[in-house]
Amino acid sequence: MAKDGGPDWNGLLKWSLAHGDGTNPPRALSEEDRKWFMEAMQANTVDVVKRMKEITQVMRTPEDVLESQGVTPENIEDMLDELQEHVESIDMANDLHSIGGLDPLLGYLKNSHAGIRAKAAEVVSTIVQNNPKSQQLVMESNGLEPLLTNFKSDPSTSARTKALGAISSLIRHNQPGIAAFRLGNGYSGLKDALGSDDARLQRKALNLIQYLLHNNKADRTVATELGFPKLMMHLASSDDSLVREAALSGLLELAQDKTSGNALPDQDKLKDILKSRIEGISTMDADDLHAAREERQLVDSLWNECYNEPSSLREKGLVVLPGEDAPQQPPPDVAGKMFEPPLRAWAAARPAPKDDSDSGNEKKDAPPLLLGPGPSSNSN
Repeated sequence: MAKDGGPDWNGLLKWSLAHGDGTNPPRALSEEDRKWFMEAMQANTVDVVKRMKEITQVMRTPEDVLESQGVTPENIEDMLDELQEHVESIDMANDLHSIGGLDPLLGYLKNSHAGIRAKAAEVVSTIVQNNPKSQQLVMESNGLEPLLTNFKSDPSTSARTKALGAISSLIRHNQPGIAAFRLGNGYSGLKDALGSDDARLQRKALNLIQYLLHNNKADRTVATELGFPKLMMHLASSDDSLVREAALSGLLELAQDKTSGNALPDQDKLKDILKSRIEGISTMDADDLHAAREERQLVDSLWNECYNEPSSLREKGLVVLPGEDAPQQPPPDVAGKMFEPPLRAWAAARPAPKDDSDSGNEKKDAPPLLLGPGPSSNSN
């Protein structure tokens, strides 16, 4: 082992090269070599379940007790970062409930510190992504209720955004979750999110709306009655390119509803918005045009859907540029791209913070020791 107590990676590398360079047939290991190798590997092995139980113990500990031992909200956030790494494994995510960790994690959604509420929602999102079993466990533990509360009324925009991300993961391909979202006035929360001035919250709301409208045709009437089309039209001119794409995608979803006529009101205003986008696209340089590929295709598809004719982008050859594949029908699934979960690889190192994270916390090299020994008793 290295002198600083960490794994002796250089020694392990030299050992493996010396014993497996491919030039000689494998030889039997001496007992001394075998013992050294096993000790070196085990020194860097973390008992994940044991560590998750320790984290669960901390989450169960009352806040005032933690404070009395010098544990700060930042320490708790670091601990939740570590827990999120562990539950990226679906097996570990499902085991969190069996070791008693799910309920206290959901309890952190009601914590007095916004950073802890946001981080707890992020962990919940990881647990339920593409995981029907954990989705069911969270629903049975009434986890949707505090997520909806935070999404709709949390004073922290970051906590609202993280809560919406967790809701999106929780109700995706989960019909009971979608029904509960409706009953919990989730659509009114989405309307408020569209009217916010935070691009990340707008993007997440638009992508969830597009998903819900695509998979629940009856919800299109609700969306229209709540004024979503007008809000989407406004956001189709956003300075944020991803907001524009998501807004255009939602408008296209509504425009394709032929059951009760065209669901989009104020066609003249929509035409002016699309003309403005066409003008903006027409003045883009080559790099910006390639970056706006999905927007170009969405503008053309929406124009064609609403006005039964190709847009002027097609005449200018700007829908599909040379070297690009022709757009598929239906147009690009913007929501699907945004909802795509990260690779849930147990052994993979975590990437840099996501672009919608407000946290600038750096990872710790070792798990934080949050609970120290209790006060010693005076014995005579």
